[in-house]
Amino acid sequence: MLNFFKTRPDLPLSDSSKGEMQSRFKRYQWQVFIGLVFGYAVFYVVRMSLGLVKKPMLDAGIVSIEELGIMGSAFFFTYAIGKFSNGFLSDYANIGRFMSTALFLSGLTAVAMGLSTTAFFFILLWGINGWFQSVGSAPSCVSLFQWFSPKQRGSRYSIWGGSRNIGEGITWILTASLVSYFGWQAGFIGAGIAAVFASGIMYLLLKDRPRTYGLPDAATAFDEETEIKKAHDPKETRRAQIFILTQPTVWLIALACAFMYISRYAMSSWAVLFLQETKGYSLMDAGFAMSTYPIAGLAGAILSGIISDKLFNANRHIPTLLYGLANIAGMCLMFFGPDNRVIDAVALGLIGFAIGGLVVFLAGLTACDLMPKNAVGAVKGFIGLFSYLAVSAQEIISSNLIEITQVNGANSYDFSHAQYFWLASGVVSLILALTVWNAKKITDIDEHKQA
Repeated sequence: MLNFFKTRPDLPLSDSSKGEMQSRFKRYQWQVFIGLVFGYAVFYVVRMSLGLVKKPMLDAGIVSIEELGIMGSAFFFTYAIGKFSNGFLSDYANIGRFMSTALFLSGLTAVAMGLSTTAFFFILLWGINGWFQSVGSAPSCVSLFQWFSPKQRGSRYSIWGGSRNIGEGITWILTASLVSYFGWQAGFIGAGIAAVFASGIMYLLLKDRPRTYGLPDAATAFDEETEIKKAHDPKETRRAQIFILTQPTVWLIALACAFMYISRYAMSSWAVLFLQETKGYSLMDAGFAMSTYPIAGLAGAILSGIISDKLFNANRHIPTLLYGLANIAGMCLMFFGPDNRVIDAVALGLIGFAIGGLVVFLAGLTACDLMPKNAVGAVKGFIGLFSYLAVSAQEIISSNLIEITQVNGANSYDFSHAQYFWLASGVVSLILALTVWNAKKITDIDEHKQA
């Protein structure tokens, strides 16, 4: 990494009393937490803008349905590779500098999208944006594990996990309004300007590791058993990163997450067009209907930590099963239930609630809880590689499964085959998630090998 992005050397513990240390630690915790929740929400405002402008771009003849599929696939392909590489890099990074720079560049790319009218540049720019967007998730997870102790982490992680739903809600309401009044270009430009502004706030709020400020690790600071067996050492970090690549548990969770992400991004990418074409919604109506999805997702994400910690004693597997069943039920209601807008809202809410919790568990918390803490970024990056390669394939497969017919000189889009693909993915994800039910936590590599 460039030196600007590398984590700084540890400083000696500098506070004169434990009370002073905890007070300073808590102040930094709030800054980090607000920066992560706010910043990651804006990452999603940029990312979700394409899903909202698909219909206006199709109607204007700017792109074809196949080109939209390629755009989405290009984004998620570079995002998948970036998630993997940037996840590994985030274990060595100054998170504040790393994330804020990426969001700034993502915003500039989105503005350039709004100034373009050529399919080639749409594909190129959206693919580049996928790389910048990939810096959001894994560094956020690393920062949460750096700054919050095990007893604090579940609730903070789940609230942070819900920040993507805040970003989606902003997209479905505010960005939809911009597009309706000013055209598809405003969707990209507005999101890009928001990202540039938010990157400055993130730069001011986010922090490097606690030890670089003369503070102990989070567990030690709050009188919990430390998870950090050795001082920060790049060699030990690399050893832990290689170790997680050999663990079947991580591979199974990654596969489960990949199939869950197919159904998740099918809704995010295609649901607005689905509602317009299959259910007869207008763009504004579809945008407001979709706002149910992230609002419920926010609730599902926040409650996931509480449910797993309080009701199931930090067991992540039982709520994963319940959330997975809810996701399948919601899709069945959406695709095969009565043609009624209230039913559609209930179905979208159920899917959103379920996906909100599943992303918390399968995309990070379960695997990161089980693996060594100095490889959290690598775990997130590895799962992200699987997940977004699957999402990239989903964009191509879905666009080819959507059948196009001419009705009174206008294109009509039939989702009959695509919806079975999305539903099947949710079922496979749940089956794979159940295979790691009895996995054991690993805190020390040497102790695990001896066992």
